[in-house]
Amino acid sequence: MANREALRELQGRLAQRLQLARTEARTASWLALECAGHGFLVPLPTAGEIFPVVPLQPVPHTRGWFLGVANLRGGLHGVVDLAAFLGLRLPLPAEGVREQARLLAFNAALGSHSAVLVDRLAGLRNGEQLSAEPDDGVARPPFAAHRWRDADGRVWQEIDLAALARHEQFLGIAA
Repeated sequence: MANREALRELQGRLAQRLQLARTEARTASWLALECAGHGFLVPLPTAGEIFPVVPLQPVPHTRGWFLGVANLRGGLHGVVDLAAFLGLRLPLPAEGVREQARLLAFNAALGSHSAVLVDRLAGLRNGEQLSAEPDDGVARPPFAAHRWRDADGRVWQEIDLAALARHEQFLGIAA
């Protein structure tokens, strides 16, 4: 008898939580990154695991921004220096990588065994902390989504990792 009541209470709580989840406003959430002094936002659903910088196996005859291949949790991932790929600086030599640097793997659901090297992580952001920047008319690649401004006045560029994983230049690592 007590088990039935406990089960009914549990079902009632679950039904309430499901209803609340349906009616709550969904706010966007991003992982904030810094590369060459610029701020970037990556939507959390496209971000995978974050790793400290591990030894990379260089791949000959590739572009300078393609740093090589890394073993991340038993899977081989191509690693791209995000700042160099975006043209914000020259590619970093292995000894030039700072201690704060991290590898951000793409979410496995994207089907891309890739990771990007970022200078540092800057925490999490949500839609309540940012306001959309008006379109400034500057042509940007398809993976560069919206621009946002935080309360301190810093502009953050959203990077769509799903679009980046399909971008012709990103896929064209051959030198």
